[in-house]
Amino acid sequence: MTEFEVIAQYFKRNNKRTDVDLAVGDDCAVTMLKPNQRLAITTDTLVSGTHFLPSISAADLAYKTLAVNLSDLASMGATPAWVSLALTLPKVDHQWLAEFSQSLFAVLDRYHVDLIGGDTTSGPLSLTLTAQGILPKDQGLFRHQAQVGDWIFVSGSLGNSAAGLSLLLNNCKILDESDRYLLQRHLRPTPRIELGLTLRAFSRCAIDISDGLLADLGHILTRSQVGAEIELDNLPLSSHLIAKFSESEAINFALTGGEDYELCFTVADNKRSEMEQILRSQGIKVTCIGRVTPASNGLILLKQGEPVPVPTQVGFDHFSE
Repeated sequence: MTEFEVIAQYFKRNNKRTDVDLAVGDDCAVTMLKPNQRLAITTDTLVSGTHFLPSISAADLAYKTLAVNLSDLASMGATPAWVSLALTLPKVDHQWLAEFSQSLFAVLDRYHVDLIGGDTTSGPLSLTLTAQGILPKDQGLFRHQAQVGDWIFVSGSLGNSAAGLSLLLNNCKILDESDRYLLQRHLRPTPRIELGLTLRAFSRCAIDISDGLLADLGHILTRSQVGAEIELDNLPLSSHLIAKFSESEAINFALTGGEDYELCFTVADNKRSEMEQILRSQGIKVTCIGRVTPASNGLILLKQGEPVPVPTQVGFDHFSE
């Protein structure tokens, strides 16, 4: 098949959103924004052997490619709208492409997002996806807006994805429910879109946990020029993680593992109670793990009220030695 036949067969369909003027099939896509809206844009590249194992299924790869970008939009409080996909393939495999595109469009439909363009090329398997979301003119969650006295929260539970990856890397047999849960959290993380939208009314600052809690919280601390105290005893650890690993391993996964794609965010004291009440009514789990402090304090980790050392390797870095 030619490049354009691949696009036509697997990636072109009628748009479902009314704000798309022109999509797949032209040099550029054309979309519309209202006067009181802003555009949030994020791009991620996933490379075989670096971001995903070569053995990953096409369906899981499509899901994760979308999820990591939608998670970025969620961390900004943006409503997902459109994506474009650049797909590099070693060959045209019809079964792989069918599974990939079916999974891709299933996730797009779930979040009311249109695929509006992209590119296909020949080469080692890699994917670059650009996602665009809509923000109200005067709202949004930004890393530089944490303030001293804010409470620090995280959504869901931490460390599951890194634990699931460790099972894969160590060729562990998937024997029970906990194994399956950890593996699923690695392959199919949940972008916290609903949480991000709700937080616009309560928070100023958020980030998604892609490189590990300490690494990503560190970005907030640097951009906002503040410090933080984190209570390790408050880290939300799933029963499945505790069932398969020791406490110290579970805490290390939660702090440094990455790829949970939960949200870490800050909330002012006077908005905390109302926010927690609203999120409970929506069935969204969040946990308070600490508080923002002056920059001079730096990052302090506490266990049973006593300071403990901060790990030297706090997250994934593509260019670290």
